[in-house]
Amino acid sequence: MKNSELEKSFTYDLADTVDYIPGSIVIKAILKKKTGTITVSSFDAGEALFSKTSPFDNLIQVIDGEAEIIINEKLNTIETGQAIIIPAHARNAVKANKRFKMLSTIIKSGYEDISI
Repeated sequence: MKNSELEKSFTYDLADTVDYIPGSIVIKAILKKKTGTITVSSFDAGEALFSKTSPFDNLIQVIDGEAEIIINEKLNTIETGQAIIIPAHARNAVKANKRFKMLSTIIKSGYEDISI
């Protein structure tokens, strides 16, 4: 199987790495490591990733369009160029009232040193 990550040492317009597909969410891995992942996703209007939690912080940056990010039942509207951090363990959902693309960065390392 061919590596699905983008080739290193090249310049990319991240918004161009995934296409909009009617009625779909498209997710492409940019980097996928044991310590975290970076993905680019496109959401067609009306699509959503429903409420879930993650044990890691997740930086979401909208790179095209406008997203609704719901964190612990609080609605946040994020536009092109804006970002938000979804805290670890927070219930969250991502909705597309309009189509949009986003960059998602999850860093998994560092949590093993935290005592709760």
